[in-house]
Amino acid sequence: MDPQVPKDKYNGVWLIFFMLGLGTLLPWNFFMTATMNFTSRLADPQPLSERNFSANQTEEDTRSVLQAKFNNVMTLCAMIPLLAFTCLNSVLHQRIPQKIRIAGSLTAIMLLFLLTAILVKVDLEPLHFFVITMIKIICINSFGAVLQGSLFGMAGLLPASYTTPIMSGQGLAGTFAAFSMICAIASGSALQDSAFGYFITACAVIALAIASYVALPKLAFFQYYQESNQNKPSEDEENKMDLLKKDQSKQGVSTAEEDKQAPSFLGIFKKIWVMALSVCFAFTITIGTFPAVTVDVKSTIAVGGTWVSPQCVSW
Repeated sequence: MDPQVPKDKYNGVWLIFFMLGLGTLLPWNFFMTATMNFTSRLADPQPLSERNFSANQTEEDTRSVLQAKFNNVMTLCAMIPLLAFTCLNSVLHQRIPQKIRIAGSLTAIMLLFLLTAILVKVDLEPLHFFVITMIKIICINSFGAVLQGSLFGMAGLLPASYTTPIMSGQGLAGTFAAFSMICAIASGSALQDSAFGYFITACAVIALAIASYVALPKLAFFQYYQESNQNKPSEDEENKMDLLKKDQSKQGVSTAEEDKQAPSFLGIFKKIWVMALSVCFAFTITIGTFPAVTVDVKSTIAVGGTWVSPQCVSW
């Protein structure tokens, strides 16, 4: 190891990337975990304070049209923007600075969750609530795709081991969302209070991710690799200028050779097509069934139990 490279003191950079990784998938996991909370708002046009949630409310024969379509529409509104903005990342990173992409995406996601928490206390017509929820899902997944692509790009400046905390944080996101939901239900609070606290928890985690990103450039370990990467283009330009000055007559030949050595998308795809298709097929199956199908799976032995009270069914 180069003695000039500063140490990652207290694993601060590692922990920050872990926190940012948690922030990339946490929003979508929070929305998926709270599906029953959203569908309960689509069933009864009565004011929130007058609603009586029953154990039969979520049965297929009593579901409204909006309830029946919610999970499928939610998945489409999440995956299509996610795919589109993941593809657009290659264009956005050239036009929008990294700081704006990461900090802006995190801030937008936090504001959307804050709006979600506020709407818990606001009585809305089912159709209006449905439309607003889908717009929020589209926006959250669009910003999430930009955030995720930018985060992995930033991790590319560091040693390869620093992609691990991002993946670990993303893996924890689902567990954290489920644990938060269980705590909200176990608190025994009223439906509105539990849902409000649940979404405020998401806001707090995203705010912590923003604070972590603000602190990242101040760490010497990250500064070293960031400055090293910024110096590379200038060195390359100097080398090119030296070659041009040595022999102007060979400029065409050099350019041709350089073009041959430049990697192309087709060349890269030929090397990774097996892994790329494997990942594509895996996500086709998992995303096709989760959450649109799995969210409707119900226990056949827990009916009448503590965790199937009217308040819990509303989640």
